[in-house]
Amino acid sequence: MALVAPLGIRRIEALHYYVRDLERSRHFYTEKLDFAEVGRSGVELVEGGRQQALVFEAGACRVVCSSPVGEGGRAERFLKKHPDGIGSIVFEVDDVERAFSLLEGRGGTPIHEVRTSVGTNGRLDTFLIATPFGDTTFRFVARRGDFPLYPGFERYDAPRDERNAAGFTSFDHVTANFETMTPALLWLEHVLGFERFWHVEFHTDDVARVDEHGSGLKSVVMWDKASGVKFANNEPHRPNFKESQINVFHEEHRGDGVQHVALGVSDIARAVRELRARGVEFMPTPKTYYAALPLRLEKLGVGSLVEPLAELEELEILVDGDGPGRYLLQIFLKDSAGTHKSPDAGPFFYENIQRHGDEGFGAGNFRALFESIEREQRAGAKS
Repeated sequence: MALVAPLGIRRIEALHYYVRDLERSRHFYTEKLDFAEVGRSGVELVEGGRQQALVFEAGACRVVCSSPVGEGGRAERFLKKHPDGIGSIVFEVDDVERAFSLLEGRGGTPIHEVRTSVGTNGRLDTFLIATPFGDTTFRFVARRGDFPLYPGFERYDAPRDERNAAGFTSFDHVTANFETMTPALLWLEHVLGFERFWHVEFHTDDVARVDEHGSGLKSVVMWDKASGVKFANNEPHRPNFKESQINVFHEEHRGDGVQHVALGVSDIARAVRELRARGVEFMPTPKTYYAALPLRLEKLGVGSLVEPLAELEELEILVDGDGPGRYLLQIFLKDSAGTHKSPDAGPFFYENIQRHGDEGFGAGNFRALFESIEREQRAGAKS
């Protein structure tokens, strides 16, 4: 039960992604993910903020990509410390003044006062706060009337290449990695007013390669009950803390931060086929995962799926569930460094997720997938 009043969050409106190569990002979002390009930075942002930016949208998902222009801007400062990554998350709220007052009263750290921008047909109120998510900030916005995008941006008269062939709907959840997550959990609870929603602890041996020890993680999901906004928060789990994928992210990102964001879809099989046809690469799933899947689903009590198991295996889509008819389907894109063949592109990645009544986070897939990898590795070592 939340101990503090909710902030009036409506949704995650946008991700602000700092990148070194803006044209590479344009190619990825428009050619690979089939987002529409809907706007760009104006002179004010380029000269005053020392960054150039492009805005992409698909469904209710908006991604702003910014690259430095010279020195001294926020994008340049972020990229001096980190590879490409999420520098800010934008929340739409009912009332910015109220959200500001509540956050400051609970010990939040605003970076500036509420700022109001007035346009021809509306206004936008906004402010920014520091967070325990490394160098990722949170921005809160509220509009009155029609105020497209953000101050310093220009929206095109018509979107460019608007299709959204994969059928992205909205941001399902954000996942962040920490060396120690308790400060972030307490901040989410006592400052933002989130509640605990779900948790899992996981560890296995021989998860990565047959010549290494296993690794593990602890994960706690916090949510804003009114809006349904969810944050999954991970930390490494001993033994072999240093080998944990969470610690590896920390080293590659050079600090705590956002590991991945899940994009909701209404038909994941269609989405994966469409994205693969566009050259999008996904993290592979071993065949042994699907050999064990019927028994797993039986133990979970899920029953029959709408989607044929053969199709899920063909597309390497993961399945987890929680009772009769309640299940989710998920697949993870290759991380940015692998996608762009450059370490400076960073370890961030996207997930695609389709929910059939299951609001969980694929706890069974952690263990099932890792154990499948382990079996495949051992079979390879014997052959």
